[in-house]
Amino acid sequence: MAERNAPVSMATIQRAINLRDGGMSEQQVANELGRPRSTVGGWLRNSKYTNIAPQGDEVDNLYGGEIIGLKDQVRELETRLKVIHRENLTAGNVREAIIGLSQIRPSAPNWVSPKKPGRDSSDVPCIMLSDFHWGEVVDPAQVNGINEFNLTIAQRRLRSVIEKAVYLYDEHTSHKDAPGIVVFLGGDMISGDIHDELTETNELPTMPVLLDLFGCLIWALGSLADRFGNVFVAGVAGNHGRNTMKTRNKNRAYSNFDWLLYNLLEKHFESDDRVTFYIPDGADAYITVNGHRFLLTHGDNLGARGGDGIIGALGPILRGDFKVRNSQSQIGQPYDTMVIGHYHQYLPLPRVIVNGSLKGYDEYAMLQLRAAPETAQQAMWWVAQGYGIVRHTPLFADRPRKETGGEFVSVWRENAA
Repeated sequence: MAERNAPVSMATIQRAINLRDGGMSEQQVANELGRPRSTVGGWLRNSKYTNIAPQGDEVDNLYGGEIIGLKDQVRELETRLKVIHRENLTAGNVREAIIGLSQIRPSAPNWVSPKKPGRDSSDVPCIMLSDFHWGEVVDPAQVNGINEFNLTIAQRRLRSVIEKAVYLYDEHTSHKDAPGIVVFLGGDMISGDIHDELTETNELPTMPVLLDLFGCLIWALGSLADRFGNVFVAGVAGNHGRNTMKTRNKNRAYSNFDWLLYNLLEKHFESDDRVTFYIPDGADAYITVNGHRFLLTHGDNLGARGGDGIIGALGPILRGDFKVRNSQSQIGQPYDTMVIGHYHQYLPLPRVIVNGSLKGYDEYAMLQLRAAPETAQQAMWWVAQGYGIVRHTPLFADRPRKETGGEFVSVWRENAA
């Protein structure tokens, strides 16, 4: 604060005028400058100073002045420009400018659904990878010891799923000449931070978790390419990977870490002709495999909710399929089978395939849903030309809880010794 008896300068008087015109009272100006109120009042009322215009930073505080009005207009225009820029930053811009991928989306390779299939066209195997919830922690003490989940277990389970897919094809398929394998990535690949309890209990923050899963999926897709020769990957975003607290309909895909993960994988494999990606900007992906039409979506946006303790999620799933099937037919995009995740229940239904989860039974399923425990598993199926889906096979991610043995078949009898 300036000395009260210090000599006055024009700069001090100028600042007093600025502060006064900025809305301060004489006493407030005097306190700010460390001068007596009578002295400051004399400056402000002195005729030789009355024509000095306010200048400097204090002008920003003018109440109702023209300058404030102009600056408000500038701020409003800047905000509008930011909104326009944000809206123009489409998924294509992100892919090309940031990730370095072309905006041109590759179409499915011919082997996925040949236009002129031969009489002996091979069945095409498909697997769905979804609802990993990578990074989440399930404490066995909180689920009666039924399940445990962390990053180490997640890595082991993913390896088991991929190895079992290869094993089932090699050991339980009569024709081992499939042109490739189709991989459906159904979202909720990471746990995310959409709930406070997840933020508090996840094993690692989102970014390290994303990088860990990125490396594991590189191994998974590379292993499938080594065995099947060709891999076609279609991916949609879930609800856990979003970077907003509430689910949004606009910009759903590229405000989601699932979408980012898929694009990073595409970037990694861009020099590998064996692996092809289809990552739509919307919530749904349409794929035809051996003439059979699939709609891939995560499952949280079926337009039907509810369920009960008897049929569980079956009600909203079937009602949702009815609504989606009807709306898609009206816009000329009919499908044969809808493929979803989200519900963490493996349900190979006639017109819907519901994937299981890699996480398995958790505290939410136990306390909120009171759902029956289901082992961690993913879905695998085969598509035959002219027949559609001809076989369903769950890919269990863990070994059985206990070894069983004995007779090939036996009859249970009441009160048997």
